[in-house]
Amino acid sequence: MLKNKATIKDVAELAGVSIKTVSRVTNREGSVKPDTLERVNQAIEQLNYQPNTAARNLAGRKSYALGYVYDNPNAYYVLDMQNGILAECRDRGYELVIHPCSATNKGIIDELATMVKRSQLAGLIISPPLSEMPDVLTGLDKLNIPYIRVISGSEVQVNSSPCVYINDRDAAFEITEHLIEQGHTKIAFLRGDECHRSSHERKIGYLQALEKHGIQSDHRYQIDGSYSFEFGVSGAKQLLQLEDPPTSIFSCNDEIAAGALFAVRLEGLDVPSQISIAGFEDSPFSRQTWPKLTTAAQPTNVIARKATASFIQYLSSRKDDDPHNDLVPHLQFKPELVLRESTLNQARNENVN
Repeated sequence: MLKNKATIKDVAELAGVSIKTVSRVTNREGSVKPDTLERVNQAIEQLNYQPNTAARNLAGRKSYALGYVYDNPNAYYVLDMQNGILAECRDRGYELVIHPCSATNKGIIDELATMVKRSQLAGLIISPPLSEMPDVLTGLDKLNIPYIRVISGSEVQVNSSPCVYINDRDAAFEITEHLIEQGHTKIAFLRGDECHRSSHERKIGYLQALEKHGIQSDHRYQIDGSYSFEFGVSGAKQLLQLEDPPTSIFSCNDEIAAGALFAVRLEGLDVPSQISIAGFEDSPFSRQTWPKLTTAAQPTNVIARKATASFIQYLSSRKDDDPHNDLVPHLQFKPELVLRESTLNQARNENVN
């Protein structure tokens, strides 16, 4: 039995159950008794049985493959998303098709529709900025292509499509308030790409914290740019050339913050005693700099796994006769403040994580 690749029939015989029961177990249908489930899983492990996704897709209307669609310049974010989705897919017996694309492509809907049809996908997992583009979502809805999207948002809209909300606004508020508590009133903000909703949400949080503490917003301290190291360098240089430069810089992500840190140290300024710098996302950039960056930890890998698990459960519960009459999943995450040396005075270093 072990000489050739194990089949579902081999698993059924070893576990002493029907082929249909094995199918229920591999499909995570949840209708199998615990002792039977344990026997089948032991047989699967003993035989090293791997479900044939293509055969499962052909056997019925249900597909066991998902697509991850993205257009994002942040390599760390994309990698964490891919790893999280892939890990959950493997655990649940699904295949994953990874599809990078251009959000500015006028034919993006046709491109995605072709991919879904060609790969026989059950649905799509979409991350920013595509997940935040109304035209893309409307196009997918018209084609009845299921999807779950990851977006930046502080409020859950219960009537929307399956969605994972990242509360960037409140996290940005906490970072800004931390800088204020450190004695800063001249706080600059380096914003990321216009097409990313996170750029707007994080700026709103920054402005709300200033308003709460009675600090006048200064447009000279607010520079729009992109999620890149290069923008961090150029943005910080622009700020330092002001007659009255800021004493702290809140960057829209860690890559921008790392660039800002590089620029201010080239000018001979000490961080944090002369100028403080904070980032966002807790990417490797935040831990590879010196000093390490205060940031907001965004567990992208965990977010990706939970989004995938929720989406698969949603797809399994969809009714063929009324695909809109389902419990639509909505998840929310808030990045957590991580205090590090780039914003903390020596007297407070005992609080550094």
